[in-house]
Amino acid sequence: MDIKIGFADSARELIISSNQSQDEVAAKVSEALSDDSGIFDMTDDKGRRFLVRNNRIAYVEVGTTTPRTVGFAGA
Repeated sequence: MDIKIGFADSARELIISSNQSQDEVAAKVSEALSDDSGIFDMTDDKGRRFLVRNNRIAYVEVGTTTPRTVGFAGA
């Protein structure tokens, strides 16, 4: 699942791929956004660690956990 983080005063987004469930990520984001002086800490599916200041986060988009269909199977 992909998590997109948008930043205040920046047009760029940070995209993190994670193996965590949508509910786990949403809980972690909610906890981070409740404290402006803290750090949002997230580890992606390859083991890379991302640290983001909570007061710089403008929005977070949490992707779905359902796999996307490939090809013409859904047509």
